[in-house]
Amino acid sequence: MMSFEVLRELHIPAETKIVMLVMDGLGGLPLQAGGKTELETARTPNMDRLASEGICGLSVPVAAGITPGSGPSHLALFGYDPFRYEIGRGVLEALGIGFELGPDDLAARGNFCTVDEEGRITDRRAGRIPTEKCAELVEKLRAIRLPGVEVFVEPVKDYRFVLVLRGQGLSDKLTETDPQQVGKKPLPVTALSPEAERTAQLLNTWITEAAKILAGERPANMLTLRGLAKNPGLPPMSEVYGLRAAAIATYPMYRGVSRLVGMTVLEVGGETLEDEVAALRRHWADFDFFYVHVKKTDSAGEDGDFQRKVEIIEHVDTLIPDIMALNPDVVIITGDHSTPALLRSHSWHPVPTILWSRVCRADAVREFGETACSQGGLGVFPATDLMPLALANAGRLTKFGA
Repeated sequence: MMSFEVLRELHIPAETKIVMLVMDGLGGLPLQAGGKTELETARTPNMDRLASEGICGLSVPVAAGITPGSGPSHLALFGYDPFRYEIGRGVLEALGIGFELGPDDLAARGNFCTVDEEGRITDRRAGRIPTEKCAELVEKLRAIRLPGVEVFVEPVKDYRFVLVLRGQGLSDKLTETDPQQVGKKPLPVTALSPEAERTAQLLNTWITEAAKILAGERPANMLTLRGLAKNPGLPPMSEVYGLRAAAIATYPMYRGVSRLVGMTVLEVGGETLEDEVAALRRHWADFDFFYVHVKKTDSAGEDGDFQRKVEIIEHVDTLIPDIMALNPDVVIITGDHSTPALLRSHSWHPVPTILWSRVCRADAVREFGETACSQGGLGVFPATDLMPLALANAGRLTKFGA
């Protein structure tokens, strides 16, 4: 990928607008051999038109064969090498709800889950309990105290919460407790280095006390911790790309990764896709780059609901004319990763991508889908290439060299 040092030297000011529309978990698989994916099944006349006028391809979020988490895959979309800038999910969740992380803070993303009488997980998301129930349980967990550190527990959304430990000498060289499968017990936190032993002990003590508090609850009678990390600090997009960048997202984690790279996170004023487009319209004059996030494609894929994912993609397509009416100079439509309903999980499959601009070299693709995009002019390419391509198509990069 192009270095940030080069991009800092090449970016130039321009009165152009870039929209990056990210349908989370967009990529899919057919349910039967020879069938169509969710995107190929969906009726998407507006995205098909942009595909026919633009240039298409399949983006690789992290590396060939690697199944990415949402954090790394979003960093790649924003042009940050996910191997160099490895960010724990806890940091993203904390920043996503506006929690100010200090330099000594250790953050973890928590999931309420359901376990059986033997302590084995039967539902990793506790039936997707409502946020109101999450907040009620978090209030109970706030009673737990640990020696030598401050403890913060904050609700996020649905079954998710954030745990933050604040104190001297905390380490993030730790394992997660989610076994990523039902039928297994939550794992203990294990130190990956000697200096992390005390932190692991503190977290395991907190989990033990939390299990006692949750024992009588249903369905959220246990929890898991993921992405235990500290905030590493990243160079902001304003510095690297010379952009005034804004994020439009309703889920906290995606608001968090946007804050991490220096975007202004806009208030949406609602939960619907129409609310997101309305926010885009309200702030159109204020920013150069807009990241617009659609979560429910991913949720449908993880639930194994092929038809619901199709319907959500079709809903997004109906809003494309509203976005194009704002007269953007560059539009990118993609996903952060694939979440095929067939697999009910994230996968390693490259993601269908459109790059539309007034000056792009259009290819022969005529519809938006995995098979069609595999024949596109962008080919199979690293997701980290999207930002330089967007800047070039927006007239925001000058010539390299004499």
